[in-house]
Amino acid sequence: MVLIVKQVTKEVDVYSATGEVKEKVLLPPIFSVPVRKDLIRRAFHAEFTASLQPKGRDPMAGKRTPAVSLGVGRGLARVPRIPGTSVGALANMTVGGRLAHPTKVQEKIREDINKKEKRLATASALAATASMDLVSIRGHLFDAKVLPLILEDSIEKEVNKAIIAKELLKKLGVWRDVERAYARIRIRAGKGKMRGRRYVEPKSILFILQFADSPFGKAVRNFPGVDVVSAREASVLQLAPGGIPGRLTVITRSALDELNNRFKNVVVIRSEQ
Repeated sequence: MVLIVKQVTKEVDVYSATGEVKEKVLLPPIFSVPVRKDLIRRAFHAEFTASLQPKGRDPMAGKRTPAVSLGVGRGLARVPRIPGTSVGALANMTVGGRLAHPTKVQEKIREDINKKEKRLATASALAATASMDLVSIRGHLFDAKVLPLILEDSIEKEVNKAIIAKELLKKLGVWRDVERAYARIRIRAGKGKMRGRRYVEPKSILFILQFADSPFGKAVRNFPGVDVVSAREASVLQLAPGGIPGRLTVITRSALDELNNRFKNVVVIRSEQ
């Protein structure tokens, strides 16, 4: 699937490790792709359900009993009962009985999506990161004038401590969003508290780097709500959590070029004639 679009010329600043503007760069054509919220949501559900593990009950659960119904004419309900007793078993309303409609491992829980649609959805979600309106509607707090924020490649090696990264994010005007995520961490309502999902943490900044395990990536990955991903592996799961586009995103210069190469076959720029 190739999308023919008119490129919107948008120039953004490239920041150094000290938060100063070093140069300006034009955003690649991929950021001119129209934002398809319906397609992004489909792709998100497809990728999210792909990670779910099939689960189901033992087909014989609750059925390992010699219980049979005594029939009619005894003044008792026709419930299967354990021989020699009046204890009900096997039926779904009895203690230890089967479930009426148990989950089955054969159930199809993964949603399918065409590869080209998924690719276009990822490109669309990436383009949404450059929309100030969509990022604001999503609830992010920032003082930046232009999105996404572009950083120099040297930052991946130079900024290797969380305290230094924090000062950089303050200078870029996005640290408020990390504080927002920290303030909204709360205990989950429901049984998930007993299953290793005790806390709910809002999504904050997404860092798209050339190498996700770089010193800078390790310095910022423990901030509340922050995700770090390489340009090669960035997907709708990170770009549009919950299927909602417009995540606050910070990209390094090399990662920007890699994203352009990754999606160069998705977009064809319409010539002005």
